[in-house]
Amino acid sequence: MIPVVLAPEPAGFDRMVRQPGRAAIDELVGRTPPGKRRGRRRAPVADTESNIPADKFPPFWRKALDGMMQAYEQRCAYLAMFIEDTGNPTVDHVIPKSQAWSLVYEWSNYRLCAGIVNSKKGELLGLVDPIDAEVGWFELDLASYRIVRGRPAPEAQHQKIDATLELLNLRDCWRQRQRYVEDYWLGPDAGGISLSYLKRRAPFIASELRRQGQLVRGDA
Repeated sequence: MIPVVLAPEPAGFDRMVRQPGRAAIDELVGRTPPGKRRGRRRAPVADTESNIPADKFPPFWRKALDGMMQAYEQRCAYLAMFIEDTGNPTVDHVIPKSQAWSLVYEWSNYRLCAGIVNSKKGELLGLVDPIDAEVGWFELDLASYRIVRGRPAPEAQHQKIDATLELLNLRDCWRQRQRYVEDYWLGPDAGGISLSYLKRRAPFIASELRRQGQLVRGDA
């Protein structure tokens, strides 16, 4: 994981996600939303917003996915890797839907996330938000291709970092890191990849190879 800068809210987000989402929340608690929409009105499922079951929120956030893919260059916020073998791209709610109804349809609560990570993350709390991560909190163990807690990480963050490692070290994730490293060491002349390609696809790996002095000759 490397620090991720929150991208500006894209044009159309309010119209496609926030406004229909807020109208849906009104209906789910029995209120009449402002304006009109097509289709049958949703039946109430709760007496207050905080009691709406997480699976009852209509998934308008999916309409933000194309904008997120472009804004974050198709890299998972948690893995800092191009989303490919690690599953389909998904919208992760940093604070789960069951914990903060007011953030269900807010861009600031969304992170682009590989499907395998999002399915494992579920309703977990107490993880490092990629927006809050700092350089040095995570390091790559090149013997196992697993992520470990960085030595410079402040003690106050150890618990969150250690909880996050379970997501980062899923089997498909460390195997994808292994392929990137081995393909880079192989080199483009032998069918591998260049450092510039690695920086685009997996910038955390590229930075760790540089930090650990493991760049091939000529890339240092």
